[in-house]
Amino acid sequence: MKLSDEEGRAVRAAMAGELRLLDPAVRASPEAVTDLLDPEFAEFGASGRRYDRASVLAVTSAVEDDDPGPDVSELSGTLLAPDLVHLTYVTERNGMLFRRSSLWRRTGERWRMYFHQGTPAGPAGAARAYPADSPGGPA
Repeated sequence: MKLSDEEGRAVRAAMAGELRLLDPAVRASPEAVTDLLDPEFAEFGASGRRYDRASVLAVTSAVEDDDPGPDVSELSGTLLAPDLVHLTYVTERNGMLFRRSSLWRRTGERWRMYFHQGTPAGPAGAARAYPADSPGGPA
């Protein structure tokens, strides 16, 4: 399915923001992270913890300079409403896969991450997709 120009611009803007947030140089800058997170931001981390904007800023500013960041694959997005984009993707870090989902909200001309969730998906070599109706697949 081909995206409209408006949809394409919105999805590309959200993807660019998402990739910037994964960049260790950006994560090391509280100003850059603040610019990309909505004031009402919330996250359910892969650890199971709930984060808000302030707690994410405390964690991201502690990123090491030599951190390469995660490998990203399967990045895709959908415009849910004129000012709301849903992204999904997979990250791999230290041999572990994580499925990720985020919502990006536009205020004026600025796209910011409104919500994020990370879910552990197991070791990188053992991950497999399940059809929706198979045992062990989604309910």
